[in-house]
Amino acid sequence: MGKTFNNKMKPRHPEKINKPINPIQRKPEWIRVKITNSSTYNETKEIVKNNNLHTVCEEAGCPNISECWSKKHATFMIMGDTCTRACAFCNVKTGLPSPLDQDEPIRIAKATKDLNLKHVVITSVDRDDLSDGGSNHFKKVVNTTRKKNPNTTIEVLTPDFLRKGESYKKLLAADLDVFNHNIETVPRLYLKVRPGARYFASLELLKNAKNENKKVFTKSGIMVGLGEKHDEIIQVMDDLRSANVDFITIGQYLQPSVKHHPLERYYHPDEFKELELIAKSKGFLLVSSSPLTRSSYHADEDFAKLKQNRINSH
Repeated sequence: MGKTFNNKMKPRHPEKINKPINPIQRKPEWIRVKITNSSTYNETKEIVKNNNLHTVCEEAGCPNISECWSKKHATFMIMGDTCTRACAFCNVKTGLPSPLDQDEPIRIAKATKDLNLKHVVITSVDRDDLSDGGSNHFKKVVNTTRKKNPNTTIEVLTPDFLRKGESYKKLLAADLDVFNHNIETVPRLYLKVRPGARYFASLELLKNAKNENKKVFTKSGIMVGLGEKHDEIIQVMDDLRSANVDFITIGQYLQPSVKHHPLERYYHPDEFKELELIAKSKGFLLVSSSPLTRSSYHADEDFAKLKQNRINSH
């Protein structure tokens, strides 16, 4: 009789099995979040479940899920729940993904309508297995969502489309409002933190996005607490501004497990305030910098500010 394998027994991060154990540091009081189980939270959960969707809120273990879902805010994660990269900071499952789900664009559009979202954030896993990195599927999701929700603004948080030529242009031809691609960390730490990515390729993508679609707002984010130095953070800010990025987010790295990249330290809220002031002085249209800042945290309110700040700057 042949062996049977239970998929549930598969490790979430097979590439991290032999990594050393990095004990998780106790969180300071300013990091702790209140867990709420409101009826709106449960309603959001039900809509996500009924439409058979993945969210980065759940897959990446976001600390803000209670607050966001209680406001009917969710960040949809498309192209499956399995990523072809193995970033040392990320809790999304790693492995060989399933084929693309051709009905996904319709389900994302429906969930956006069911949640009555004014602003929707759509992200994805990396799909290095696809010839265009999933750019065409991403475009379909955006355009289908736009058709069903003409008054909803759409933000995409994309992979880097590394070694996929000009496939990113397909997505930028879609009817979107914000193009976000996270730089994540400083160049010195890339080999340890984002081994499958290239710092300057990510910068180039952001620069090309702005050149390709002038009306779109560009956005990028960095985590702190991975072992970076202060002057390296400032250099990333300068690099992002030279790529004409409009909006930067700065948040605290939270180590998902003992097998993930070790947390070097927690930044105090005052340090985030200081980084915010420096970033503003660099000329970003908008800066979000706090311990619990994540790419799509308060994205709808931030989009309204972005639009206003662009008007004010002219």
